[in-house]
Amino acid sequence: GEGLRVRAGGELVSEARAQDPVLLARAAYHLGNRHVPLQVEEGVVRYQHDHVLDGMLRELGLVVSTRRAAFEPESGAYSHSHSHSHAAAPEPEQAP
Repeated sequence: GEGLRVRAGGELVSEARAQDPVLLARAAYHLGNRHVPLQVEEGVVRYQHDHVLDGMLRELGLVVSTRRAAFEPESGAYSHSHSHSHAAAPEPEQAP
């Protein structure tokens, strides 16, 4: 009958914010090109603190800050946490 709750511990992260979704997408693009794990939320991308990346995003026009917070990055497009079948689709029936 007992439950266990697990919470991510706080670590030093950078948060880049933008009101403009295109600017935020550009930030995610540039960070993704560098294979930086990202936590994506509305109006903000979060990554493990790196002053060089902070500077790059500031030059793009984003507001960057650092803080201690839980960091839970996206698992990525090729992770197998989603469920869909890789089995071949059945052949369509042909009319006689």
